[in-house]
Amino acid sequence: MAYETLALENHGAVRRILLARPAQRNAQSQQMLDELAAALDEAQGDTHVNVVVIGGQGEHFSAGHDLKQAQAERANFTVEERWAYEELRYFDYSLKIWDFPKPTIAQVQGACVAGGFMIANMCDLVVASESAYFSDPVCHTLGAAATEVLIHPWVMGARKAKELLFTGARLSAQEAREIGMVNRVVADADLADATLALAQQIAKAPPFGLKLIKRSINRSLDAQGLRTALAAHFDTHQLSHLSEGFLTARDRGLANAIQKNPEKNA
Repeated sequence: MAYETLALENHGAVRRILLARPAQRNAQSQQMLDELAAALDEAQGDTHVNVVVIGGQGEHFSAGHDLKQAQAERANFTVEERWAYEELRYFDYSLKIWDFPKPTIAQVQGACVAGGFMIANMCDLVVASESAYFSDPVCHTLGAAATEVLIHPWVMGARKAKELLFTGARLSAQEAREIGMVNRVVADADLADATLALAQQIAKAPPFGLKLIKRSINRSLDAQGLRTALAAHFDTHQLSHLSEGFLTARDRGLANAIQKNPEKNA
């Protein structure tokens, strides 16, 4: 399959999938999300692929969902239309990464914000460059109840998740590593090679064994309520689109919400 918003690389048993809209800071359009889901299906069915790396071209991993497209095409969606759109492309596609039967590694540089944060933290491991930062400022910019998949407390702990979402502030790569959200931090120039080296080391293990280990660890989190909690928050999140804060941001233009705080927003 030919992709317009992704770039694929094969490195032995490792497939690297790169978000390829660098001029837009890899903002996730509908096409990109659909293509990413298709690329994962393709990698899952390829017996030569043992590990998948998800990264982004250019200076940034991803600045989040494409709010310019959202304003143009979905600002006046009904509750039912928005629910169906976000359930498929945000919630289900994210869990496709979480449930992917092969190990996944997020390769993160620059901005990893909102929808970008969501994709990266669906991966099994995260390798970040020193320039990487993590943020989810939607409470301040869109008046919305966090992103659609509230993975935050599961990857950084409840208190840090509350601080990140309440303040909309940035978390540096080093801070993310200190709290266990990021596995490794490397120099910017070394990010691609370091991530690939880690992926290739993992790919040496028997694929079936990796699949079983991943499934068992994910089931351990499911037993603690992860999947139920994520589903419950998604339903709650949909109500935020009827809140005064979101409607005000929508009427001003969703793209303006990006621009009013460029140092923190996506």
